[in-house]
Amino acid sequence: MKADHVSYTLSDATRARFDREVAKYPADQRQSAVMGCLSIIQQEEGWVSSSAEMAVAAYLGMPPIAVAEVTTFYNMYNQEPVGKYKLSLCTNLPCQLRDGQQALEHLCQRLGVQEGGTSADGLFTVQKTECLGACADAPVMLVNDRQMVSFMSKDRLDALLDQLKNEA
Repeated sequence: MKADHVSYTLSDATRARFDREVAKYPADQRQSAVMGCLSIIQQEEGWVSSSAEMAVAAYLGMPPIAVAEVTTFYNMYNQEPVGKYKLSLCTNLPCQLRDGQQALEHLCQRLGVQEGGTSADGLFTVQKTECLGACADAPVMLVNDRQMVSFMSKDRLDALLDQLKNEA
């Protein structure tokens, strides 16, 4: 589990959002809302700390380790702070065959980071990801776990980085 010793308090607005997630499930299955609640935390905070996991566990009435198992199993949950833009580049075989590793190396070089690192300005975190299911568009990348971009050549990567910097 991540080391953070700060207590996490759910705001009234967060609790209201959690309530809407829990309402989607039968009353005796409120734990089924764990992924939705973790997503809400990540949307609000940018990552899911261990103290936030404990707050979710208390809210849903489940053991903290069960929440941590969800957070650590799925790579969509950030377990430490990330940049404003999280760039997740697929490096599985189809993307590798179409220069996925070179695309990852180009991103890292351009941003001055190692894989998994965040740029000095705090804007970009670069990481590898498992297959995104768009092999015909390889290499593919997710921006902030929401926007998929395809055919990410060096030129397209540079253009995207420039666009995101301008939007920041």
